[in-house]
Amino acid sequence: MGPETLSAAVPPLPFSLRLRVERAARAIREGGVVAYPTEAVYGLGCLPDDACAVARLLAIKRRSWRKGLLLVAATLEQIERYADLDASPLRDEILASWPGPHTWVLPARRAVPKALTGGRRSIAVRLTAHPVAAALCLRARSALVSTSANLTRRPPLRTALAVRRALGAAIDDVVAGPLGGLASPTTIRDGMTGRVLRG
Repeated sequence: MGPETLSAAVPPLPFSLRLRVERAARAIREGGVVAYPTEAVYGLGCLPDDACAVARLLAIKRRSWRKGLLLVAATLEQIERYADLDASPLRDEILASWPGPHTWVLPARRAVPKALTGGRRSIAVRLTAHPVAAALCLRARSALVSTSANLTRRPPLRTALAVRRALGAAIDDVVAGPLGGLASPTTIRDGMTGRVLRG
């Protein structure tokens, strides 16, 4: 599969899980904030270009916009709307690591909102292989904000029940589904130098 068509191979999901993904994707398209399983923990997500949804997500987490936000996607096209992969000298290495649990910080496109970049010229992105997260991106027809579903400085949450207890009515939906099996959140690397930013 060539880089221009690189995308997550989403296996068929059980019917009940497909329904949960479709319901959450509809909420996202309507400006909602939802929680969903990722490779290691539950994430909070919304449309990256919906300023109101992003502001609400940051308020729910009690997170400063200056920290920036990570995006997950199901296709390379979804990533390239926000990140300039061609500017990276590590382009081939990055593509070889995707789809997978590898997050890269790349130069941001000029129009990317500051709430996503934290005011920097870069943005963290991942072409996920997690079947639920990828299906959600596909059904929402967009890359999604992906930040851990917990209050800032609190431990990451690993079950749908824990998310409901911690965040409750503050969010619009929770997609109950399996995590990807990682013991800790994905490694983050600098897409220009290869330096590990989070191990």
